[in-house]
Amino acid sequence: MNTVIIYKNYQMKIVSFVLTATLIIPFFIHTATAQPKQNPVQKPNIIYIYADDLGYGELGCYGQQKIKTPNLDRMAKEGMRFTQHYTSTPVCAPARCMLMTGKHGGHSYIRGNYELGGFPDSLEGGQMPLPENTFTIPAMLKQAGYTTGAVGKWGLGMTNTTGDPLKQGFDYFYGYLDQKQSHNYYPSHLWENGKWDPLDNPLINVHRRLDSTKTTDKDFDYYIGKDYAGDRMTKKALGFIDQNKNKPFFLYLPYTMPHVSLQAPADYVKMYIGKFNEKPYYGQQGYAASKYPYSTYAAMITFLDAQVGIIMEEIKKLGLDKNTIIMFSSDNGTTFNGGVNYRFFNSVAGLKGLKMDVFEGGLREPFIVRWPGKIKPGTTSNLISVQYDMMATFADLTHQKIKSTDGISLLPELFGKSKEQQKHKYLYFEYPEKGGQLAIRMGDWKGVKLEVRHKKEKKWMLFDLKKDEFEQNDIASKYPDIIRQFEAIVKKEHQDAHIKEWEFINPKLDVSNINL
Repeated sequence: MNTVIIYKNYQMKIVSFVLTATLIIPFFIHTATAQPKQNPVQKPNIIYIYADDLGYGELGCYGQQKIKTPNLDRMAKEGMRFTQHYTSTPVCAPARCMLMTGKHGGHSYIRGNYELGGFPDSLEGGQMPLPENTFTIPAMLKQAGYTTGAVGKWGLGMTNTTGDPLKQGFDYFYGYLDQKQSHNYYPSHLWENGKWDPLDNPLINVHRRLDSTKTTDKDFDYYIGKDYAGDRMTKKALGFIDQNKNKPFFLYLPYTMPHVSLQAPADYVKMYIGKFNEKPYYGQQGYAASKYPYSTYAAMITFLDAQVGIIMEEIKKLGLDKNTIIMFSSDNGTTFNGGVNYRFFNSVAGLKGLKMDVFEGGLREPFIVRWPGKIKPGTTSNLISVQYDMMATFADLTHQKIKSTDGISLLPELFGKSKEQQKHKYLYFEYPEKGGQLAIRMGDWKGVKLEVRHKKEKKWMLFDLKKDEFEQNDIASKYPDIIRQFEAIVKKEHQDAHIKEWEFINPKLDVSNINL
């Protein structure tokens, strides 16, 4: 009898234990699974703003005296300003390709502006498209759960090609697909996700010249429309931010300012009229004529600056400030045509060269990064860096490992951990236009080689940028060992281009000596 009682008591304890476990275990399971939802690790939003043909010296925080850029100056005060940052190549389309793919000029699929079609709407053909399945920054970030958007100038393929931004990792696109169309800030249309977005503007031929002996004020009005493309872009960018404010997003903002044509909203131009000794520009160097070319150019940069301010304020208003990293740079140095006077504005801060040159003025760019609470305000970095570093930086930021890049992550430098920052052994620049150009930055050494396509015997120029920032004194003859290193770097980094026009280092066929 006692044995039966003991057995029943044992059964009751087992039942009690099972009941308790049935109640408690789901609690622990629920707690374990629910905890990450209550305290998720937020992925930072990323906004990369890209100017077009903005020179190294055209912002107040980089020494500009005549053009007002209060928002970008504030961004620099609240973040980090780089002084040794480079574009990947000194012209539009390939710079954008290299930024998006993390490749330098010796590895990039697109290495020059390869134009298709023409200027009229009926001939809109864009540039050579990116090939299918290209590994791009937005494609990489989508792997990490990001919603991706691009607003501005694309230049890497039309909507009916493999280069369509919606086929290259972007969930949303608004702006110019064809760089030639972006010469006009009052276009008939922009593109939104593969469809025309009509603008309330007349058809304008921005490359029509005026006769200076007959021109009236009304003739200049021909180049002014109602809907300014830059305004539309900012509105669409704000819409993208608002729509995706509750999830991680990447927003690529390649604005077209201050690339010519000289066209800006009247209110911004009025800010400068009377401040400069300027004469009308009649279109003699291409692009739209302008009655006030200096005022209009300054207005375009100030307008761009205002858009950066609008974006920053929207991020702050939505409470996203501390979880959003904002970057600003430009695709290449200041232009040489269209009525722009780079000397008057000291646009490249005295550096040698302009757009399409591999000297410092064509390659070195402003780079400002702001992230409250993560990046120390008011800091300046002298780290040698380049735009093809962005893919590696964003991969590091989103805890992804990639191998298909020529860049390095800049996160340690941004977070004030300079001792942990990897450094480039060298930067490699290869540009096929203007006769074929090479440049290598190796520490303080800068090598430049011009007209490589036609003059195989052409020698390297060598500059010590620490002592000769303006590349005035060629000292190549004193350092043959450095020149030999440069030649070895070219052999190591150059991959043959896929089209003849871009292959100037190892041409497949030299037709110059063939008698037909």
